Amino acid sequence: MNCKKRIVSFVFLLLATFSIHANVYLRYYNKDSKTHKFEVKIAGSTKTVEFGSSRTSSVTIQGGSEKAEIKTDCGWITLSDDDKIEIKDGCITIK
Repeated sequence: MNCKKRIVSFVFLLLATFSIHANVYLRYYNKDSKTHKFEVKIAGSTKTVEFGSSRTSSVTIQGGSEKAEIKTDCGWITLSDDDKIEIKDGCITIK
């Protein structure tokens, strides 16, 4: 029985760890003097993400995936968890 408890505890811990990482964390530098709000697709859901003007900051996109697609003024870009990005003229580049 003790072994069964350990297995259940391990599975619970594994699932909890997976759910913690099921988002996309981005570090960004917005060179524009404008705050940008972009449409985001993550794990089949559509959301909006906001990048504050003229700053370096970070944003987390919740949604059950480690990849997200963001629609910018230059088209769609796919970003992964922990990407560092730069925003200039409404376009995103990965650094």
